Amino acid sequence: MALFLFQGIDKSGALETRKATRPAHLAWLESLSPRVKIGGPILSDDGQTPVGSVLVFEAETLAEAKALFAQDPYGLAGLWAETNVRPFNWLIKQ
Repeated sequence: MALFLFQGIDKSGALETRKATRPAHLAWLESLSPRVKIGGPILSDDGQTPVGSVLVFEAETLAEAKALFAQDPYGLAGLWAETNVRPFNWLIKQ
């Protein structure tokens, strides 16, 4: 399997959507274990407020990776203003 980097940037003012959807999002990620290698929120400049998400995960193809993230509860709830999925080469601290 190949590695892919997912980045989702939240819509402005979407913190309540993120909070309400977080349990479903975490359950979805747990269902993908051990394919998810690392992940977490992108934080605002205050270092505390989440404004996006980053995940590194395994998939067979870019198309599979994109289809997988089309199922994320955050995305289904309309949290993200923009998303990006790219092949990823993990070189350091693998």
